Amino acid sequence: MPLRHLLLTGFLILGYSALGAQQAPTAEPVATATRVGPTSKPAASAAPAAAAQASKPSIELSAPREMGSVRFGILGDTGTGDRRQYEVGDLMTKAMQIFPFEFVIMLGDNIYGSERPQDFVKKFEKPYEGILSQKIPFYAALGNHDDPTQRYYKPFNMNGERFYTFKKGDARFFALDSNYMDQEQLKWIEEQLSRANDRWKIAFFHHPLYSSGARHGSEVDLRTRLEPLFVKYGVDIVFAGHEHFYERIVPQKGIYYFTQGGSAKLREGNIRVNSALTSKGFDTDNVFMVAELGKDFMQFQVISRRGKRVDSGSVPLMPEPKQADDKSRSQ
Repeated sequence: MPLRHLLLTGFLILGYSALGAQQAPTAEPVATATRVGPTSKPAASAAPAAAAQASKPSIELSAPREMGSVRFGILGDTGTGDRRQYEVGDLMTKAMQIFPFEFVIMLGDNIYGSERPQDFVKKFEKPYEGILSQKIPFYAALGNHDDPTQRYYKPFNMNGERFYTFKKGDARFFALDSNYMDQEQLKWIEEQLSRANDRWKIAFFHHPLYSSGARHGSEVDLRTRLEPLFVKYGVDIVFAGHEHFYERIVPQKGIYYFTQGGSAKLREGNIRVNSALTSKGFDTDNVFMVAELGKDFMQFQVISRRGKRVDSGSVPLMPEPKQADDKSRSQ
């Protein structure tokens, strides 16, 4: 192994000591976080209240709808360390006051460029310190710009694996390495999917199977390998990055596909006009996503760097396919 990888691996296994020492920034109220209900405190004077209201950031975001739902954030193509990444991270931290997600999935290209210890601080720990300080875990997938040794970096929760699975409530998540879809990984995917009887099955990785991007477009070769398994074993939703914009794909073979690669990078105007694949596209600003998995629906919201809701909706849970050995979803 090259000396660079040996040094980097040692750092990643240990994690960066500064992460645990970070302090949470002072949380600011969010304008749309209004909750209706009685109060036992007298109202403040009008002038200070108006001044406080004027200083609040505006986020067009709704609170979760179901008690006990699985709530998470989605980021893609993040690790630039530039102003846009920090602004999205700051807004996502504030959004937790309205939508308290429990974890975040990362869709690859987690660290662009050099990957020294200080780069992990600048390109991950600092932009999301407000979230990390609240003990919210991140789960990463590898992108084409990522050194594979990132899998040893503890805050990415990959546990040294290129591909892995984890369970949250009645949902199971499958993090895949779309850079190297070899037979070993394909065998693992089929084994894991075939025995998963969770209500929701969510896959996430870097390269999109379907895309209207003019720069890259659909990863057809990858699709021919993965989609038959997704259909056979009842994967409900797939998240990918790589394209530096947001796109919700028209459902394909009963599966809902989202491309969310615009959390720091942006390829403005890159979604092909009048694409038959696009149900909703947004390529004029950076975004983050939040979602909740309820009993029968996934509710999702997409928020721009300026706090505008650019897409939202409800995705139904699909019936378990008969091919999956007649396994029923957990009740």
